[in-house]
Amino acid sequence: MAYATINPYTGETLATYKDATDSEVAEAIAKAHGAFLNWKETPFAERAKILQKAADLLRRDSDRYARLLTLEMGKLVYEAKAEVELSASIFEYYVRNAEQLLKPEKLPVLDPAEGEAFIVCEPLGVLLAIEPWNFPYYQVARIVAPQLAAGNTVLLKHASNVPQSAAAFELLMREAGLPEGGFQNLYATRSQIDLILNDPRVQGVALTGSEDAGSVVAAQAGKALKKSTLELGGSDAFLVLADADLEKTSKWAVFGRHSNAGQVCTSSKRMIVVDPIYDRFLASYKLGVAGLVAGDPFDPKSTLAPLSSQDAADKVKDRIRQAVAHGAKAEEVGPPVPNRGAFVQPTILTDVGEDNPARYWEFFGPVSMLFRARDEDDAVRIANDSPFGLGGSVFTSNPAHGVEVARKVSTGMVFVNHPTKAEADLPFGGIRRSGYGRELIGLGLKEFVNHKLIGVVDIDARF
Repeated sequence: MAYATINPYTGETLATYKDATDSEVAEAIAKAHGAFLNWKETPFAERAKILQKAADLLRRDSDRYARLLTLEMGKLVYEAKAEVELSASIFEYYVRNAEQLLKPEKLPVLDPAEGEAFIVCEPLGVLLAIEPWNFPYYQVARIVAPQLAAGNTVLLKHASNVPQSAAAFELLMREAGLPEGGFQNLYATRSQIDLILNDPRVQGVALTGSEDAGSVVAAQAGKALKKSTLELGGSDAFLVLADADLEKTSKWAVFGRHSNAGQVCTSSKRMIVVDPIYDRFLASYKLGVAGLVAGDPFDPKSTLAPLSSQDAADKVKDRIRQAVAHGAKAEEVGPPVPNRGAFVQPTILTDVGEDNPARYWEFFGPVSMLFRARDEDDAVRIANDSPFGLGGSVFTSNPAHGVEVARKVSTGMVFVNHPTKAEADLPFGGIRRSGYGRELIGLGLKEFVNHKLIGVVDIDARF
C-alpha cells in the first residue's frame, strides 16, 4: 500500500511514505500495551488535562492543521477549519463528561435485603482504529478522545492518501502530553491488520470505511474473538413533505449533498419529494446547485471542492454512466467544472427505477438522486427501500409531525429540518449495511470497556 500525499487539485505528488514493517508493527503493539498498563491507572483528572491540551492545541494551530486537510484530500478551507474545531470540541466533551459517564451504576436489585449490585466500566486495552480520508481528524478524534478517556490506548491505521494528517495527529497527542505508546500512527498494510488483530494484547477494532473493508475486518475480528464497531456507507434520505418551506429546504438540500464535495457518509444522497411540490423543489434545487463555484479549495470563493483523487472522480463518473445504462436520466447542472483537478460535474439523476441497481448505490460525490413520491407514506416507503441505514432528514413546517415521520424512517439518525449532521454531543452510527455500534457521547465511550458486574451479597449460606 503506497502512503502518499497527492494534491487532488494539482495532481502533484508532494510526499511518500514507506509501509510499516512487521517488526515495527510488533514494536508498536508492545509500546501500546505497556502504555495501557500505566494509563488505565492514571487518575481521570490527569487524562482530562491531556485531552484538554489537545483541544487547545488544535484551536491554537487551526490554520496549520486545516491546511493539511486541503492539501491532502482537497477539503475547502472553511470546511477544513470547521473540522479542526469539531475535533477540538470532541476532546472537550470528554474532558467535561467522561468521568460522570463512567461512574459505577448501581442496579435495582429485586431484594435489597440480600445485598447490592453495581456495574463498573474498566478499559479493555489496546485498540486498533482504521479510519478514512474524508474527515482525517474528526474520524480519529471521535475514537481516540473517548477511548483515551476510558483508559484504553489506540493504534491508528489511516487512509493511504492522508499520511501527513495521520502523522500530525500523533504529534498533536504527543505535544498534549500523552505518554509514549498511548496513541501511535502506523503506516500499516492491509495484511498487517490481521497480524494486529490476532495479537492477544489487542482487544478490539473500530473501522470507518467502505462496506467491503468493513466485512473483511469484521470477519478478521470475529475469527480472533475481538470486538468490532463499523461505520460504513450511507445513502441518506432527504424527505420533503408537502408543507415544507421550499426556499429553506432547497438551500439545505444543496448544502446537505455538496458539502465536502459530496464525500460524506451522511450526505443527503436521495431526495424524496411528495408529488404536489416535486417540480417546484426540483427547479429551486437546480438553481442552488448551479450557483456552486468549483475551484481551488484554497480559494475562499470556492464552494465546491474536487474529489479526494482522480481515481475517486473516475469511479463516480463511471457509476453515473452505469445508472444511465440501466434507465436513469442524468442532468449535469451549473457551469462546467475546471479541467484541472479531480472534479465531477454536479449531476441530478431522476427516473431511477426499482429495477435499476443504481437506486441502491452510494454515490460518493456531487450526484443527487431525486424521487417523486405519491404522498407521505410513499415517501417513507422509498426512504426505507435501501440496504443502508445511517442518517436521514425530514423537512416540514410542522416539527411535531416531522418527528412522527422520522420515527417511521429506518435508520440510525434522523433530523427534522436539517440534513444529518455531526456534533460532539450527539451519537453517531447506523444499522444494516451502514454498520453497527455507536461513536461519541456515552455510547461511544462505553463501546470498548468491560461492563463488570460486582455483587455484594450478605446472606447466610443455604444448603
